[in-house]
Amino acid sequence: MKVLVCDDEQLIREVIKEYLKRENYEVVEANNGYDALEIVKKENIDMIIMDIMMPKMDGYEAVRKIKKEKDIPVLMLSARAEEYDKLLGFELGIDDYMTKPFSPKELIARLKAITKRTEKNESQYTFEGLVLDDTAHEVTIDGKKVNLTPKEYELLKYLIENKNIALSREQLLTNVWGYDFYGDDRTVDTHVKTLRNNLGKYRKYITTIRKIGYKFEYKNENE
Repeated sequence: MKVLVCDDEQLIREVIKEYLKRENYEVVEANNGYDALEIVKKENIDMIIMDIMMPKMDGYEAVRKIKKEKDIPVLMLSARAEEYDKLLGFELGIDDYMTKPFSPKELIARLKAITKRTEKNESQYTFEGLVLDDTAHEVTIDGKKVNLTPKEYELLKYLIENKNIALSREQLLTNVWGYDFYGDDRTVDTHVKTLRNNLGKYRKYITTIRKIGYKFEYKNENE
């Protein structure tokens, strides 16, 4: 699991990082809300520990903008213990709130509790007759297996995992192809085109967002 620790106090980040690494978490750091937002756009972050009072962009504004990008669990960490601050955080969609000074062991315990509550353990995604089974690593359309290249499969899975979120070509290149890939935007467009062709009538779910990129768009009446 990759955790983003965002706090303008280096010592706090180092303490949290040390305890997280003991629990085998991968840690990414930011010292302000703006940098945290940019990291979320480019990387697959599973959990965020967010301070409130920071330069460039405070924690509240960062959470507000991050939630528009991706639905990532957030534990807010702050020296402010007023009820108003906590309520504002929860209104923005945070999962927990801890005040400084804090116990690193308690922070880890709360982090694990959030993970347990929010973990979907989802291995199969179904959209009408389109099914992606990640355990079997295969895609079927109306019960028939579709032969996708490994990269087409990864692209479809990433789009589905971020359904209803507009993803830029840069985000897709970074998260599907990786940082060391030297291709350009046309690589994404080419793979999306072939993926759509392979999905047949269910190509309708992959929509083009003009001047941005693509989105897997699916609205379930029960959601």
